[in-house]
Amino acid sequence: MYLRVAMNGSESTNDRGLEPGVNAKNTQRNIQQSQAIIYRFLLDIVKQWPSDRVLTEFQNLFIHYCDVSHPDVSHALGDIIFSKNESEFRHMLKRSCYILVNNWDASRDYAAIKNLIEVFSDPAIFQRTLSPALGRLRLWLVKFIKSKDYQELKLFAQKHDLIETNTPSHWSNRYTSYLLVPQYVDPENSAEQRQAARELSKHLKDRFKFNLAMYIARSQSAMPRQKPAKNPTNLGDEVLRLIKMIVARRGAFSYKNLSNIFLNQIRDLRYKEFKQSLQKYLIFSAENQEFVATLKQKLTEKFDLLYQEHDDDEIDDALLLRTCNRVIEYLTTENHQDPSPLFVLLLSQGNPLTLVIALLKIILICKHARTHLETCIAHLISYYEQFPEEECHWLINFMEIFNVTFAIHAENIQYNLVKINEQALNDRSPGNMDSYRVFSQLKHEWLDIAETEVETPRVSNEYPPMKKA
Repeated sequence: MYLRVAMNGSESTNDRGLEPGVNAKNTQRNIQQSQAIIYRFLLDIVKQWPSDRVLTEFQNLFIHYCDVSHPDVSHALGDIIFSKNESEFRHMLKRSCYILVNNWDASRDYAAIKNLIEVFSDPAIFQRTLSPALGRLRLWLVKFIKSKDYQELKLFAQKHDLIETNTPSHWSNRYTSYLLVPQYVDPENSAEQRQAARELSKHLKDRFKFNLAMYIARSQSAMPRQKPAKNPTNLGDEVLRLIKMIVARRGAFSYKNLSNIFLNQIRDLRYKEFKQSLQKYLIFSAENQEFVATLKQKLTEKFDLLYQEHDDDEIDDALLLRTCNRVIEYLTTENHQDPSPLFVLLLSQGNPLTLVIALLKIILICKHARTHLETCIAHLISYYEQFPEEECHWLINFMEIFNVTFAIHAENIQYNLVKINEQALNDRSPGNMDSYRVFSQLKHEWLDIAETEVETPRVSNEYPPMKKA
């Protein structure tokens, strides 16, 4: 008979003290069958019961190990506990949580997700017990609460605060959309966790893009407003100038056009020549000469050794992707834990926009490297989140510029400079930029952004050839 414990924490005298007599061959199969029983139970009740009742059932099962409405579910958990297989318990607990998270997210019951996280704050978890089974369960719960798995789960509880109040409890929570990326690219995570992470990450990114477009429209509108437009960034009014600078790069020298030129010119190139061309592409039109010199020197050192065995092969999509992923690592984090020396060096020169543009250029020639870039960004945030905000202003500034730049170049939003009088037709000098307006097009709706003065970035007169003469 399985352990039954009263809600006040007192142990029953009928606790089973011996391990079940199952042979090693059947142990794994029994565990999987027990896990399946728990998954089916949670899927049934989360679709039929109100969230508060589901939470009570979850708490009775996993925290108090008693008073579960279905005895076979309690027995199934008992099988896992008595198997002494902590890793299978951790896997089952995680997947159980994400089954609830996914269903409540679909029904927009964000409060229930937040309450699910709070279940793990129950004081009973940390109480001593004479029951071997309950003691093992509580030990596993304590270790889970201290683990990275629980920290990842907590990201979903922050959704309501991030979306509705925009008041994250920690500076790193502003970038939850990136912190979620390693969860959904990790094949070791359950399908439920990967789905939940992917959907929340996309939701937060789309929300930021929409809020940014609305802020620009409202903050520059001539229409009277009862309250000021809410800025979704930490850049203040500087974000308006930043967007104008990026959008003002038009015509043949837009980043998109330059990427197309590059892709056309590298066709049939040998890999060694491609690496030389890629270096020129990344530093082309960068005005910060210190940045150019540093990047050129460091990339030359890296490129000389990069995939040397393919130097005589023609460049193809697979080799392009692998190379772009390596360059992203050079510019962010090479070991997926600490910031790379080049990342620290380039940002120490005080021009984060130049580094962001270099990363953007990589994605424009290889869109499939985007997920790897965001994974590296997540690793950077995870490294620096141990430090207080006042020590991370330079990183936060980089992240804000990164967010804005990639929002401008998103697939479902477009920013344009639009002429509003005839005098501006042939004059795009900095002094005449007040003759233009910026419009953002989001899902086929145009948002008017009134004109504001901007300095047009200087560009070279011609694009250097990528192929040898």
